[in-house]
Amino acid sequence: MNSQWLFKRWSRFVTTVFFLSAFTSSVSAWNSKDGTLEVHGFLDSTTHARLDYGISKQRMRGQVEWSKIFKPNGLFSEISMHGTLRATYDGAYDLNDDEFGDSSGSNVFGRSSGLGNLETPWGMSPVSAGNPNLPGGGNFGFNLTTNPDTGLKRVSSELGNSNNNGAFGGGLDFYTPTRPCNVDSRGCLPGYMDATENELRFPEFTDDLGVLREIYIDATMPFDNGDEINFRVGRQQIVWGRTDLFRVLDVVNPNDFSIQNIYEELEDSRVPLGIFSAEYRAGGAGAFDDLNFQLIWNFEKFRPNNLGQGGQPYNILLAGDLFRALGNCWDNGCTVSNFATGLVPGGNLSTDFPAHMIGIRNVNLPKWKADQGGFRIEGVFKSVGFSLNFLSSYSQLPSLRGGIPTTNGFVGTTIPAAGCPVGFPLCPLGFNPFDPTDVPNLERLRGFEPAFDVHFPRVNLIGGSADFYVDPLKSAFRVEVAHTSGEEFADTSQRRLFSESNVLRWVVGWDRQTYIRALNPNRTFLLSAQIFGQHILDHKDITTPFGSQIGFQDHKDNFIGTFLFQGFYMNDRLLPRVITAYDIGAQAGVIAPAIDWLVNDNWRVTFGGNFKFGTGHREADDARTSNSFPPFTAGPACNPAAAGGPTPGCFPGGGEFSSIGIRRGFEPLGRFKSGPIGMAQHEDEIQLLVRYRF
Repeated sequence: MNSQWLFKRWSRFVTTVFFLSAFTSSVSAWNSKDGTLEVHGFLDSTTHARLDYGISKQRMRGQVEWSKIFKPNGLFSEISMHGTLRATYDGAYDLNDDEFGDSSGSNVFGRSSGLGNLETPWGMSPVSAGNPNLPGGGNFGFNLTTNPDTGLKRVSSELGNSNNNGAFGGGLDFYTPTRPCNVDSRGCLPGYMDATENELRFPEFTDDLGVLREIYIDATMPFDNGDEINFRVGRQQIVWGRTDLFRVLDVVNPNDFSIQNIYEELEDSRVPLGIFSAEYRAGGAGAFDDLNFQLIWNFEKFRPNNLGQGGQPYNILLAGDLFRALGNCWDNGCTVSNFATGLVPGGNLSTDFPAHMIGIRNVNLPKWKADQGGFRIEGVFKSVGFSLNFLSSYSQLPSLRGGIPTTNGFVGTTIPAAGCPVGFPLCPLGFNPFDPTDVPNLERLRGFEPAFDVHFPRVNLIGGSADFYVDPLKSAFRVEVAHTSGEEFADTSQRRLFSESNVLRWVVGWDRQTYIRALNPNRTFLLSAQIFGQHILDHKDITTPFGSQIGFQDHKDNFIGTFLFQGFYMNDRLLPRVITAYDIGAQAGVIAPAIDWLVNDNWRVTFGGNFKFGTGHREADDARTSNSFPPFTAGPACNPAAAGGPTPGCFPGGGEFSSIGIRRGFEPLGRFKSGPIGMAQHEDEIQLLVRYRF
């Protein structure tokens, strides 16, 4: 696809419509003469300027929505078709290509805190090819011709210095390619995080046909007793929740976090799917004022949440950066700061890993099996709206599963014959005293090795909701709760570095319209608050003999609070508001003030900002002290004798050769404790939206 041609055509289209609309006093939706076809939509321009980074979004978007009503036919009393077409161009990749486009990234340096924070260029670490002190002869290092020191950045460099303050110096640092995948393919994960520059500029023009955002048929079949069944078939959004920012029950459709992290309106960030929905509407039935039964079946291929990819302005938790860095490590090798813990003189040395030793090998997207679906019972009982929900689907978030075959970089290419173990007089290759058959480039299973395949495990959700009004408090309350089974979490006590756990999530929301006479004597203000809770029910937190913690690297229990304050002025055409959120576990918050000005029935201008506060990122066990390659990587509490072979677990609760947790840093697992707010501390922005609706 020719990006310059698309850009010119799209720009001309937007400019023409805005020019014509400027001379039109009032433009409304178009209706056919018989009233059966209605077309409406909008054009808008959104600009985000990020502190210290410049333009992070320069989006022009057009959306057309239409509905067509057909004559009743046969068993159906109502038949209609609805659709939404959307097209977007984001100029950030052209206007700020030094940060986010084809000129982004630079050269990088690995750090060795054990050598006084010595910095060495990419691919030239102390632990690399040619170092005579490497045990086994050493087979570390990678090809700088195919994996050059250009177009890179340190993962999470936006958050500042990731070195911890512990006795063992700095934490791990990974480095990610930043340029679009057609410019630099390193680390791009096929079918998952592999967008080209055109696909980043024009996110709807992809193989998933995102330009056809929604298209579905509605048909209603009545019964003699007044009940009816509504069928809706096609690409659509299924909305089961009543919350903002964070979802508890509203998880049928995946979410596109690459638009604006968690802050985009859910209506615009949900990813519509091909779904068959059948809803039986029983109306008033017995003790119920209203009662409905809904069955849904997802017949479109599995689509995960869009987390963004390495180099994008928005990639939630900076997971896209980390995944691309790990993808490059597996495919081409890579430099990781402060990794080697046991080498003289001081350990914590930058390490040049060869290919197929650490990183992400494959992304295993679930194949289409038509096996995702669920049901909901919804109704009203004594003025309390309620729902009971069940959903069986694949996790929309990725899981990193270790336990894949890897090479052993400690097995070198040459060693002195005198170094051969007894019984192996010929050692033309480097050797492993525990297993002399372990030769260079041989891939085999090794416990606790940070090498992964990405999976999306099946998750079953059971939950419910209630909403009710308490008249003495003049307040409406919303409650949602969901229990899931099958989710997977990083666990440094396990050989495959993950464990499954049940999870309980809930939210309590409060809404009240109230007068604040000093601010506006004539109109009420909207006050809305929410408290979210998450509890990992099978959480493991193991204390080692050193007083350090291994196991799950996410909070066992965590809470997030949100608050909205909104006013109404100028006949409800000027709407100032402030939205705040605070993550207790991450000790990080956000405040987003904005003014929404409805100029007339067609024009809308919104000016605001998004500012973070708090400490944000947290340290976690990074499993450097696990014994993945005995005897070369033996930790002090898990050091079996060279001739004795593997020993039982090093301490109660710790797996054989597991991490002992004494060397910690932010990467790669501290992001889970930081959460989406803490991991976006660098995303302070000023934002402007201009929208024309017709």
